[in-house]
This record gives sequence, C-alpha cells and structure tokens, in this order.
Amino acid sequence: MHGLLATSLGVTCAAALTLPLAPPAGAAPEPPAPMAEAAAAVAGAARPDPPQAPGAPPRAASATPDLPGSTQSLPLAPLARDRALGGAGDQGLPRRDVRHFSLLGVVWNDPDTPLHGRVQVRTRAAGTHAWSGWQDLETHNDDHGADPGTAERTSGHVRAGTAPLWVGDSDGVEVRVHGEDTDPHGRTGTTRAALTTPGAAAALPKGLRLELIDPGTEDTRAVHLSAEAAGTRQIRPAALDAEARAASAANADLAPVGALEIPALDRAQTRSELLSLRSGQLTAAQKAKPYIGPRPGIVTRRGWGADEKLREKSFVYTSKVKAAFVHHTASGNTYKCSQAPSLIRGIYRYHVRSMGWRDIGYNFLVDKCGTIYEGRAGGVAKAVLGAHTLGFNTNSMGIAVIGTFGSTKPPAAAVTAVARLTAWKLGLYGGNPKGKTYLKSGGGNLYRKGKNVRLNVISGHRDGFATECPGRQLYGKLGTARSSAARLQGR
Repeated sequence: MHGLLATSLGVTCAAALTLPLAPPAGAAPEPPAPMAEAAAAVAGAARPDPPQAPGAPPRAASATPDLPGSTQSLPLAPLARDRALGGAGDQGLPRRDVRHFSLLGVVWNDPDTPLHGRVQVRTRAAGTHAWSGWQDLETHNDDHGADPGTAERTSGHVRAGTAPLWVGDSDGVEVRVHGEDTDPHGRTGTTRAALTTPGAAAALPKGLRLELIDPGTEDTRAVHLSAEAAGTRQIRPAALDAEARAASAANADLAPVGALEIPALDRAQTRSELLSLRSGQLTAAQKAKPYIGPRPGIVTRRGWGADEKLREKSFVYTSKVKAAFVHHTASGNTYKCSQAPSLIRGIYRYHVRSMGWRDIGYNFLVDKCGTIYEGRAGGVAKAVLGAHTLGFNTNSMGIAVIGTFGSTKPPAAAVTAVARLTAWKLGLYGGNPKGKTYLKSGGGNLYRKGKNVRLNVISGHRDGFATECPGRQLYGKLGTARSSAARLQGR
C-alpha cells in the first residue's frame, strides 16, 4: 500500500495521458482475426476461456482464435536496448499485430509487490494503419480489491495489475514498462544519468504480462427487440444455464428470472416493496415513515451480457449497507453509451480472469448517460460483499461511474443516477445520504486494521484510501449527489 506522495508516485485510480512520441520500428506482423461489429447491449455474448488451475499464472495467447469474449495474455520481455541492465531494465512488447481486443492492462504475479515505474501502451484501431500516441496505465491499482485477510484476497488466485484501459476495437499493440529510478537513499524519480550506484533502477515485478480483453462482439440486439415486441424484457428461464439462473434468481423479488432489466418503481410502489423485503429489520418509526427514494431502473447482469461461468459460483454477503463509495473507472470518456455493456464485460473479465478476483469488484456501475448497471452478483437489493475500496468493503457498496473525471466534469445524468441509486439502496438499510456513519477498517494506507472510522454515508474512494479516485471533478459533485439523494428519500 502506498500513501499519497508529493511525487509522480501519487496513487490514482487510473490515468491515460497521451504523449507525442515517435513510434519505433514495428515487428513482423501476424494476421489479425476478422473484425466483427461491436455490440450495443447484449445477452450472453461473452464466453469463458478454458478452465485454469488455481494459482496458475495467466495463460499465454493460443495459436487459434478464442471464442467471442476472450483474453490474450502475452508475457513481457526485456527490450533490446536494455538487456545489458539485466532483470531491472525496461520490459515490453515491440509493436505487433494481435487478435481483436478493446480493453487492456498489465498484470504481475505477486499482489503484494508494487510496480515502481511507468507502463505505457500504444494501440492501433482495428482495420486501419492509425496508431494512438503513448498512453500511461495507472500502476498504483492496489486501492481496489478484497480486504486483507479475506477469503477472496488469500485465495491464491489474486494477482497485482494496473488499472484497465478501454481503447476500443483494436488489432495492434506496443508496450513498454520502465522501472522507476532510485538514488542510493531509496528516493524515487532520479534519472539514470544522475545515478552513481550501479543497478539503482528499481527491479520490476516478476511475471509481467499484457492482458488484451475482447469483451465479446456478437450483436444480439435482436434479443432485446424481440423481447420488447413480445411486451416483456426477459428471457425464458429454460434458456439459462445454472450460473445465469442463479445470478438472475438473486433478484427474483424485484423482477422475473431472466429479466434484462429491473424496472423503475414510483415512491408508493417502492415503499410497499420495502415493507415486503425488510419488514423484519425496520423499526416502528421506519415502518410509519420510511425514508427511501423511488427504485431506479437497473440493467441486470443478463442485460449487459455477463458470462456467469467466469465468476465463482457462490455469493458472499455482508451484514448491511451503511455507506456507498463512489469511484470512477478511469477508462476514458470517448465511449458511446451503447458501448457501456461491452466496457463492463471487459472490466468484469479483467477483474476475474486477469486479476484473479471472484467477480467484478464494483456493486454497481453508471454510464455517462445515467444508465445504472448491476455489478457483482448476488442481488441488487442485498448487501453483497464487493472488492472496490480496500479496507472498507464490509457493510458498504461500491458505485463506479464509467469514465475519467480528474479534469473532466462528470455528466449531470451520471451524478443524478448516483443520487437515485443511493437514495434507494441506502434507504433499504435506513441510511441518510447526508449523514455520517462508522466503518471498521480492514487495513489500508490511511487507516490501520480495526480502527473505527467516521465517514460520510456517501463517500468518495479517496475518503477510505489515499488515492485520486474518483477524480477531482466527480469528487466535487458528491455534495450534490448527497443533497439530491436525501431529497429523493423525502428528508
């Protein structure tokens, strides 16, 4: 874990900076796979990679194309100009053709080993000769994930990695990883020319691999259109496999099994549902005058096309939801709202296949048009244990706004969606969006394990961990979200 430093090593959720550098000579190309049109909103597009032994490193790319929804895992190697430096030199991949992908990240073996350095990528838009500029991947991504000592964290499957970056449909890539230089006293940021101690460049972690994620490209909008034409937004339960049926059944109190979305309710309907779902946990005062916002519409995992065979089968719950942590995915703002399901499938696959988590880390995601998506499986009205705010996953939920909001203002629709979602979900558990609550730290770089910490009921990720997330601009809108959510609850 790393605290915020007044150096280039300050922890952030993720970053993507374009640098105008000249491209090096390319490597011998491999023919890319045929391009398929990107999906808008799909059900059942992603499919799993072949099973992998527990604790095994990410698999290498196979010689044959993967099915739609796949991961290419490519080992990094010392770059030619740095081989004389031994294992501490730059690593990467020369420019090369690859099968289609839309999201990428770099992982390494030990989740407790930080990468002190810089990871940069360039990509080529599919079917073109246009290469992007160099973009930085955020290497300090250890502010996400399961809490220390939990079953998910100690499973033996977890790896460290950068934050993922959405690049859109691409078929070429180049990567370079440069170890941060240190002076003889261990300070970072010194140039190699200024070093007087041989081998002072920080060694890079072992097992560096580039993960190229294809979130699935089958366009099954016809499923949605046929469902709408039939006057329903669900798929016959008989068509669901066991894992998909279980994920959908976790929301059976809110929508039919197989539903693509959970419909919005008005205030009266929501209060009636509250009494039905949680009557035994409500006080007499809460029953007489419940403070809860109208339930917003939520796209289910079935609706965004989750491959339920990727995740672990069981669901894990915490006691209640006392707080909501708001994040940004830091995956860029150029996506279209119709691409959000693909982007979510990419993050899901990266979290599970590449990082070794049991499921996607966030409990909910929100796109820039204000659409709300179910995240980690287990039921949107339930207290599902996530892996979003290291040290504070217990008795909380994580909401990720899709985009990067360090210098870019979040769309009003996204902020409104956060307010609507928190007004409803916190209301189920008696939470006041403008209030404070106490959570016990599971361990992190701001608070020691076991410390009771007073937090806003709606907090930013940076309130629980020293990080830039959810970005300065989105963090500045949390006051608006709190006020709006409280108003929606009738406070």
